[in-house]
Amino acid sequence: MAVSTMQAVSVIGLTKDVDSVIAVLGESGVFHPDDVSTFYSDTRDFTHLQTKNIYAEPMNSLKTSLNLTKHKFELVDVSDFNPTFKEIELFTQKTTNELNVLLDDRMFIEDQLIETKEKLTETSHFVGLDIEVEKVIALKYIGSRFGRLPKESFDKLSAYKDNPYVDFIVCSEDKTHYWGVYFTPIEQSDEIDRIFSGLYFEKCNILGVNDTPKVYLEKLKELLPLLEKKLDEAQKCIDNYINLNYEIIRKYLSKLEELNLYAKIRNKILQYNKSFILVGWIPSEFSKPIKHRLKKITSVNVEFSDAKKEISKSPPVKLKNCFLAKPFEFYTEMYGVPKYNEIDPSLFIAITYIIIFGIMFADVGQGICLSIVGLLMWKLKKMKIGKILIPCGISSALFGLVFGSIFGFEHLLDPMYKSLFGLNEKPIEVMNSESITMIIMTAIGIGVVLLITAMFLNVYTASRQKNYGRALFGTSGLAGIIFYTSIVFGIIGQIFMGWNILTLPYIIFLIVLPFLFIFFEEPLSKLINGDRDWMPESWGGYIAENLFESIEVILGYVTNTMSFLRVGAFVLVHAGMMMVVFVLAESAGSIGYWPIIILGNCLVMVLEALLVAIQVLRLEYYEMFSRFYSGEGRPYDPVKLKLQ
Repeated sequence: MAVSTMQAVSVIGLTKDVDSVIAVLGESGVFHPDDVSTFYSDTRDFTHLQTKNIYAEPMNSLKTSLNLTKHKFELVDVSDFNPTFKEIELFTQKTTNELNVLLDDRMFIEDQLIETKEKLTETSHFVGLDIEVEKVIALKYIGSRFGRLPKESFDKLSAYKDNPYVDFIVCSEDKTHYWGVYFTPIEQSDEIDRIFSGLYFEKCNILGVNDTPKVYLEKLKELLPLLEKKLDEAQKCIDNYINLNYEIIRKYLSKLEELNLYAKIRNKILQYNKSFILVGWIPSEFSKPIKHRLKKITSVNVEFSDAKKEISKSPPVKLKNCFLAKPFEFYTEMYGVPKYNEIDPSLFIAITYIIIFGIMFADVGQGICLSIVGLLMWKLKKMKIGKILIPCGISSALFGLVFGSIFGFEHLLDPMYKSLFGLNEKPIEVMNSESITMIIMTAIGIGVVLLITAMFLNVYTASRQKNYGRALFGTSGLAGIIFYTSIVFGIIGQIFMGWNILTLPYIIFLIVLPFLFIFFEEPLSKLINGDRDWMPESWGGYIAENLFESIEVILGYVTNTMSFLRVGAFVLVHAGMMMVVFVLAESAGSIGYWPIIILGNCLVMVLEALLVAIQVLRLEYYEMFSRFYSGEGRPYDPVKLKLQ
């Protein structure tokens, strides 16, 4: 549960050396630029560095042409490839010009192919028309309109039977339209066109080139494979060009991406006369080599300071975890990264999530299947949730051994229990009334332990942040721990164990007094932090306001604890769902037994895995994180070229 230590870096120098500084920091791949105003309060006389990003235009031009080639270009490491801007510009112009010639040829053929396919489709609707279309269109006194008419509109033509010119000659039909032609005298064309327009007639342009539609259709069919062949040849020319220049194109593209990325650093720089200032953050382990390189630039003065001394500037956070907690950074970042002086909860969520998931989804066979699915999700699709499901599935399989469930078969492992432990059957029969009570009480016990742990983490975090008031008097501080623990221990001892614990001194010193500390947390926190204005304006108003908040606090303890009932509930739900599957399988007879068992297991596994994953995450976020974690930090985002 840690974050990488960071160093704040401040670079001041002459603007003539700004490109050298940007190159050093950019090539490092670890520099996180920040706003100068974050470090310096008075920046009124400073202006943003007035320089143009000269690499944006050639990069966009090259990428536009490359995107049309239907090839993918993975970025490569170009730290040892340093062409001048003139060389980059010349290469970009030459490559884009040569590519654009090949691309224009392909585009011209593509347009011809599209046009031919459209003509082929349109002409096919008029094959039954045994006339030369272009001669009909060229008639001087009669207009012709080729197109399609909705079938419901065709039926409405009878309303115009008194007009001899309102007639539609059908050539073909599909599910919704009739395809054909209507003729009209030129002097009445406006009126006839208006009538057909009202009937939703859609015109299409068909030119028969002095042929009948049938002959023209055959010519189009002959033309189509020729155009497709020419298109393949045009694409092969592009492919050959790319294959011949692939490596050098990748290098220049990667260098342009890198140099364009450095604009993120340039945009943060402020200048004053001939000087500039740049600030940011670097992981501590990289500070010495970067400082050494920057010192070689004559005009540059560079200063480093520990991020612990710069907490007010909100240092960015780079999570650093072991192999177990690393996948669960996904959940931490989804909630929000920690502040620099706040603990990273990734290891805590890893341990608790895996254990609770295993308890709620306890089945040996289904757990193993879940791990395999998680592995495939990660290996094939690089889904982050896949890496989380792997340990969760293993946990489910282990707890499945405790509950004796393997693909819903509750007594398949009885011989193992007998040979290893001398038991006649599995140790826990989930659906027995005694086991149900034990499972529910255990779930609440797990909740109590985890909530107390979360409150101790809050005390630790608050102490690190020197917020001693929250650490001592907060609802999740030391007073809250004593208050909550004393009530839980008192109820268990008095009601369930028969001990006489809830005595007057116990209630006064371990319940009432801690509650009063919580009640007066705000003034007590100010007092302990040395704030002279620690007293509220009105004690009466403060007490009245906090009475309602106190009810909310007490209800919070209760609801947070009761939320863990879902842990036990899902143990029972799993057993109940599998019981239903077996009842259905047995009622289906010998033929349907195994298909129902297999299908039922798949359904239960998918449905329950989804629900359990969500419910455990809810417990983490709402019941535990809310006690000790804010997630209000800034993620570490260095300027770095991300290679595929």
